[in-house]
Amino acid sequence: MGASVRAERNGDLEMRNLLITLAGAAALLPAAFAPPPAQASTLTEVTGHGIILTIGGMDIPVTYTPDGKLSAMDGAVTGVWRIDGEKLCTQTNQDPAENCVAYPKDKKSGDTFMLATPTGDEVQIKIR
Repeated sequence: MGASVRAERNGDLEMRNLLITLAGAAALLPAAFAPPPAQASTLTEVTGHGIILTIGGMDIPVTYTPDGKLSAMDGAVTGVWRIDGEKLCTQTNQDPAENCVAYPKDKKSGDTFMLATPTGDEVQIKIR
């Protein structure tokens, strides 16, 4: 076998190894930038299904839309939402200051839990 044929085969082998390595690295990229699964699942459930907020014995349905808007009390309360790590941040026409609250891990539709508010009070949350 001539030197040029061996060089060509070695070049093909090196190129194939490089492509395999790059394909493996590309498969890992989405996982590197994805949010932590536990927090993401709770906040995905909350923003995907909405919640029933119970405060002072009153049940208040809250709806979140995919475009980052929220509404409650038949539209009397409107605002925006965003996810920041494990926190859900909201800003409403009733409270123009942005409030970010950490949610517990691994909650799903139908789960009920207590949540501390920025003022230190606790409210009950049920994921619809």
